Amino acid sequence: MPPLSEILMFSAALIAAGAVSGLLAGLFGVGGGAILVPVFYQVYGLLDVPETVRTHVAVGTSLAIIVPTSIRSFQAHRARGAVDMQALKGWVIWIPLGTILASVVAAYVSGEFLRVVFMMLMLLIALKMFFNQEHWRFGTEMPGGMLNGLAGGTIGLLSGLMGVGGGTLTNLWMTLWNRTVHQSVATSSGVGVLISIPGLLGYIWAGWGDPDLPPFSTGFINWITVILVIPLSLFFAPYGARLAHTLSRRQLEVCFAIFLLVTSVRFAVSLF
Repeated sequence: MPPLSEILMFSAALIAAGAVSGLLAGLFGVGGGAILVPVFYQVYGLLDVPETVRTHVAVGTSLAIIVPTSIRSFQAHRARGAVDMQALKGWVIWIPLGTILASVVAAYVSGEFLRVVFMMLMLLIALKMFFNQEHWRFGTEMPGGMLNGLAGGTIGLLSGLMGVGGGTLTNLWMTLWNRTVHQSVATSSGVGVLISIPGLLGYIWAGWGDPDLPPFSTGFINWITVILVIPLSLFFAPYGARLAHTLSRRQLEVCFAIFLLVTSVRFAVSLF
């Protein structure tokens, strides 16, 4: 059992992460998982959670926390009329299917595999956003049909493996089809709802009965962490949404890129 001072220090880190995740949910349309997963991984290491389940619990618990945060962020953006509801309707089946597949994969892969997926995707998206040019476009209108469904399924799969709300990948896809970053961010908040709910259920199933789980866990969801972090996430999400609408398109892109680069480096360090 670690000293009380260390437990209090990392509890404070979780509380701070809750506030930051709420701001990020509103500001970038992400559920905060990009911050929460690395922090949870470090905290669980301090508490001697076995390496075999540590990353899985960090990812699953992040998805559980994203459920109310994404709903709150979605409501804030929808109230401003910024959400592309037509795009969300096209993904309403595909994204949850991809997320369910992610939970099946997570039941059989190592924690190191999940960390590598997390790190590489964050880095690639950060570079695209930072060096984004106007001519980097697939077209002027988002496709429909099977191509858009495949994109939604991929967003659900990769986001489920990373423990994020899909904001990063949704922003990438929509901006490549000439959608504004503001509309992409707003729509991403709705994608977070489509990912987090099936992700929560899937990670409970994937980790059910694992003997290495920390106390107060159902599958790969640790409820102590959920209860501690959610209130602050909910409180700060509307402030992030408000801030997003005060920034220019390029300012939002650069801030998003810096955020993703820092997160990628943070998780890369955990691999060594």
